[in-house]
Amino acid sequence: MLQRKEIIEKEDKNGKVYRKAKRWIICILCMAMVVFIGIAALVVYIDPFFQYHKPIKGFPYLIDNQLSQNPGMAKNWDYDSVILGSSMTVNFNTDWFQEILGLQTAKLSYNGAYPKDQANIMDIIFTSKNEVKEVFLGIDIPAYSSDVGATKYPIPAYLYDDNYVNDISYILNKDVLLNYILRAVADPGDKTDIPTMYALWWTDEYFNKQYVLQYYEAPEPVAEEVAADAYIEQVKANLDTNICPYIEANPNTVFTVFYPPYSILYWYGVNRENKLDATLAEYEYVAKRLLTYDNVRMYNFMECEDIITNLDNYADYDHYHRDINHYMVECFADGSHELTDASLSASIEKMRVLAETYDYDTIFHMK
Repeated sequence: MLQRKEIIEKEDKNGKVYRKAKRWIICILCMAMVVFIGIAALVVYIDPFFQYHKPIKGFPYLIDNQLSQNPGMAKNWDYDSVILGSSMTVNFNTDWFQEILGLQTAKLSYNGAYPKDQANIMDIIFTSKNEVKEVFLGIDIPAYSSDVGATKYPIPAYLYDDNYVNDISYILNKDVLLNYILRAVADPGDKTDIPTMYALWWTDEYFNKQYVLQYYEAPEPVAEEVAADAYIEQVKANLDTNICPYIEANPNTVFTVFYPPYSILYWYGVNRENKLDATLAEYEYVAKRLLTYDNVRMYNFMECEDIITNLDNYADYDHYHRDINHYMVECFADGSHELTDASLSASIEKMRVLAETYDYDTIFHMK
């Protein structure tokens, strides 16, 4: 009988412990749920990646993540034109487009962008609420021989779709909370200046010949010449898949396409790799193809000899000073260096002559 009583008392004690533990577990779970809901609500309210709304007035947003923040800006910001391209486009100040061209422009650049990167963001741009008057698209010819489905970096696909279910990866993201909300609150002076966002970190003193040559590494010489049509098939595929469908589907949007002005060291490398004919064929093919569209304007800044031969305009072999970006916007307004069917051959020939005849020794022997 005593043993039975002890068993009952033990069971009762265990039951109390179990019920107490259960209450604690429920309490912890409820607290965790409150915390998660609070974090999610904070992320949705501030929305540092702009997935749900425009920036809140007065919040010191940090904008430094092209892959994660561009899609939200394309979805929810107000704009009537966009800048697309690689790091060749990041030094544009969007205020210049308002001042010179009268356009409210969003910069949606991707460093090292491939054509597929342009297609991914144009999918969002042309399904947004905005009426897009003009697209300023920088074309980096070396990128157009990439695979049609390749992106420079893996994209966070959940930010590029309209599926709210997978947004859990955004609204309960530790990096978003710590680095884009709490950090911004703690250091509001670090907020991004939106017109110049994504701009190259180099300050003026880095733009000089000595700095460029200090880090320049010439490619190894190639003995066998690359065939003139070596890249055309892949360039055609990229235009067919990633660029031309958007031009065709949006006839009321002007596509202002331009070749950025890489420095003369670009041609030096092309010559050493024995692919001048192949490279010029790419430039010519893309221009001929795009100029068939009534809503395309093209500019060739690679023909600007006074710019590309002056290495004091550059911080490395291809990244140029923001003053060059400003000049390009002025050209969009006045038509300087615009390509037409009539001027294309002469422009390509001008590049050929410069690439073939430039005295490259003066670069390295007269520092």
